[in-house]
Amino acid sequence: MRQVHKAIVVEGRYDTIRLRTLVDAVIVQTNGFRIFKDKESMAMLRRLAQERGLIVLTDSDAAGFLIRDHIASAFPTSQVAHAYIPPVVGKESRKDAPSKEGLLGVEGMRDEALLKALEQVGAFEESPPQRKPFLTTARLFDDGLTGRKDSKKRREQLCLALSLPTHLSTARLSEVLNAAYTEEEYTAALASQKG
Repeated sequence: MRQVHKAIVVEGRYDTIRLRTLVDAVIVQTNGFRIFKDKESMAMLRRLAQERGLIVLTDSDAAGFLIRDHIASAFPTSQVAHAYIPPVVGKESRKDAPSKEGLLGVEGMRDEALLKALEQVGAFEESPPQRKPFLTTARLFDDGLTGRKDSKKRREQLCLALSLPTHLSTARLSEVLNAAYTEEEYTAALASQKG
């Protein structure tokens, strides 16, 4: 599995699942056009762009380019790289019918095509050393963010304090916090809930 320092932005969860078989990276979903109105997700992307940089990897259809253009217009070009997959006619195996334009998306691409798209934007080049993760499963439990009746509410409050989307799963929350926030920022946000 190849390491990617920059955060990779994809359209949906099947794209995320597909990429996780090839790379070790922070992968963020736009959830399709939801990104156009989701200020919390854009704030999270902004933070990741500043800390690591972004690689946008959307489908080669019109919808993918609309999402790509929206993200590109929101960030300095120095923080965003655009990885493109080829327009391949076909249908993903999990779908009953092909997409509107009849093209395979990220989830349907062959390994070689995805790795080449990422390689072309320098995704696998030497990058700054990654921070040592400070947030572990045990710490999430100790801090009351998992394993308790009010854990979901506490996670949502933490997300709001850090300007993150409240719908992040526990795993995604941990991944984003370890990638783009400091332990001090986490501790301060957690402490602000108790007041």
